[in-house]
Amino acid sequence: MSNEQLVTVFSCVFLVSVFISSVSQILLKKSADKIYDSKIKEYLNPLVLIAYGMFFCSMLITMYCYKFVDVSAGPIFESAGYIFVAVLGFIFLKEKFTVKKVIGMIVLMCGIALFSLGGYLPF
Repeated sequence: MSNEQLVTVFSCVFLVSVFISSVSQILLKKSADKIYDSKIKEYLNPLVLIAYGMFFCSMLITMYCYKFVDVSAGPIFESAGYIFVAVLGFIFLKEKFTVKKVIGMIVLMCGIALFSLGGYLPF
């Protein structure tokens, strides 16, 4: 596999890692919406433990991807998390898309597109 193909593959893996992190944020939000009998149950329940496990796995995947992906592309991939969280929040938490959210996502997507036009991203 050529170096360019490796960068493309690990750029996609990086985005999957950001998606995993976004899912874990939704799990934490779902857990925070519940009422618990004690503080211990609030912090040591299955949703919270799974979410933090997912965060940890996401971090390990991201660190490995930096072996192949340019460091300057990392923040661009991470910014996609804002879009993932907004969409997942809409689907699973029934959160509304406000005008400010939509404008923010459009600005993010334009920034990602502009960055990729500079040749930093493999798409």
